[in-house]
Amino acid sequence: MYPLDAVMTEPTPPIAASDPVIDRAADPVAALASRLGARWDNLRSGRGQAAEKRRELARALADLGSDGTSIVVFGSLARDELTAGSDIDWTLLVDGPADPGHLDMARTIGRHVREVEGKPPGREGVFGSLAFSHELIHLIGGEDDTNSNTTRRILLLLESRAIGPDAAHRRVLTNVLHRYLEEDRGLWYGAGPIKVPRFLLNDFVRYWRTMAVDFAYKQRSRAGEGWALRNLKLRTSRKLIFVAGLLTCFGPQLELTDDERREIFTPGARNLERLVDHFRRAIAWTPLEIAARAVLAAPDLHGAGGELFGAYDQFLGLLADREHRERLERLPLEELGSDPVFQRGIGIGHHFQEALNRIFLHPDSPYYRLTLKYGVF
Repeated sequence: MYPLDAVMTEPTPPIAASDPVIDRAADPVAALASRLGARWDNLRSGRGQAAEKRRELARALADLGSDGTSIVVFGSLARDELTAGSDIDWTLLVDGPADPGHLDMARTIGRHVREVEGKPPGREGVFGSLAFSHELIHLIGGEDDTNSNTTRRILLLLESRAIGPDAAHRRVLTNVLHRYLEEDRGLWYGAGPIKVPRFLLNDFVRYWRTMAVDFAYKQRSRAGEGWALRNLKLRTSRKLIFVAGLLTCFGPQLELTDDERREIFTPGARNLERLVDHFRRAIAWTPLEIAARAVLAAPDLHGAGGELFGAYDQFLGLLADREHRERLERLPLEELGSDPVFQRGIGIGHHFQEALNRIFLHPDSPYYRLTLKYGVF
């Protein structure tokens, strides 16, 4: 049952002064690979497969959507990491009055998605249905901010793409950011020179910890089914989402010039629109692209970046092998310690974590002090 406010709300007006335009030709992952002399064939394959699948979906869903709705995809399809066996996680995002026809539209979308992919979204019910902008924008924190609502909101920010008309998607993204940034009193009125949006960052942290807790919940509720695959994802792709959120929140401090920060944060100026615009541009990149841009900006971290992306490339290669993926989905808990495929995945996760330690927790890293101050305490 959706709240009455969601039924009655008009479409949210756009807040940011402009929509983000990023140069996709300036691919930071490819730039990092070129700088390091690396190939990362699985990353390149995942990107190609995701682009083709989005084109296929766009053709299948061409007659659906409107100014008040957007068909939004998440997961590996949105992150440009698609492999054989990947789910298609989608939501019909409604920004405006609820209409009985929205449910029919969602059912039609689900039918087309099954025809394209043959697999339903995850069983938790977070995707494959309707989502209303009211809940995403207004229910941040508190007991009404359910796990499902938090998941939709954070993934909307960090791994979402619209298929077809994107006006509703852009409006909701902008207004979610507006809520986080406008109401962060410490960001605007704090005396310190460092500008990191704690309201937004704390929700990224909360979501990461929620994923870790829900991993244990699903182990119990599913009697261990699919444990091995979920475990490896938590060590890599799920962790990457949090890394992208952390780096995004560090952006005003590390990417804006001193003059730009003064123009935004000087008392009396309080240029909220410009700050929202900065974050809209930042989240237009995929998590891998956000990580690559951070590594490229710090030459001393190129070696660690090579290890990070090399491990992630191996992880995607593991998932792309149908036999290995199916084995991980069925692997009994009592065989985890002896299974070579799972143990290989564990090794990949360790390399991924070691690279993250060097990027965020080495004293010479530009992210070290920010991580200690904002990512830990």
